[in-house]
Amino acid sequence: MQVDVQRFKERGCVTVSGLFTEAEVASFRQHYMDMRHKGTYPGDFGGINMSSNDPLKRYPRLIHMHRWDQVSLDWMIDSRLGAVFRQLLGKEPLAVQTMLYFKPAGARGQALHQDQYYLRVQPGTCIAAWMALDDCDEENGCLQVVPGSHELPILCPVDADTSESFTDVTVPLSADMQPEPVIMKAGDVFFFNGQLIHGSFPNRSESRFRRALIGHYIDAAAEQVAKYYHPVLRFDGRTVDLDIAEGGGQCGVWVEEDGSEVLEMSGQLV
Repeated sequence: MQVDVQRFKERGCVTVSGLFTEAEVASFRQHYMDMRHKGTYPGDFGGINMSSNDPLKRYPRLIHMHRWDQVSLDWMIDSRLGAVFRQLLGKEPLAVQTMLYFKPAGARGQALHQDQYYLRVQPGTCIAAWMALDDCDEENGCLQVVPGSHELPILCPVDADTSESFTDVTVPLSADMQPEPVIMKAGDVFFFNGQLIHGSFPNRSESRFRRALIGHYIDAAAEQVAKYYHPVLRFDGRTVDLDIAEGGGQCGVWVEEDGSEVLEMSGQLV
């Protein structure tokens, strides 16, 4: 399997088509739908309410499933993902998180953000593997990304429009930055740098889900990651002891200089 490493370096993201088979994807869909219908799990911070008018209350995301679900752990450290990461990173990957987004019809999207804002990997950054469990497009709420934005530092967050996003913070774009939709088929995996600005559209379809299985990773040269992402795992399942990254540090703010927008590291992260 040959991955377009140059495209990843230039854009901060690349899609690997058909990395998982139709049968595997169907099995994952059934597994997680069964899991969600059975009740609550660790990480269900807002609970689950199947009678709510909010689709995301009926189908809240699952987080860190690999800590208690063998299917999720096996996917997280699947050799196919590891092989892609080794090409993209040129180093051995370490695994730190799994998530499952259900995103039923009518669900809000997620405002633009950078994953590194949350993971705080040092040195370096994180990298995500985002696998489509359904065909996804702008109608049912596919990803949107700003190619090349992985070259930016962490930007200072601002308030998001919570009528469109289930998260309440976002990052502002300069006037010349334009998000692009990421159209995918079920079984495709989208790999992207932790600095890359990305989010997702609301699901405006009448009946389609947009389910996605996601893993977050770092390379073996990292020394720190935020507390929430421990324990850290190798692809053989062994744990790795890393330091806990603390909060704080500077973030970028767009300012006008000589008639154009430039980044100034004048903000402070919490």
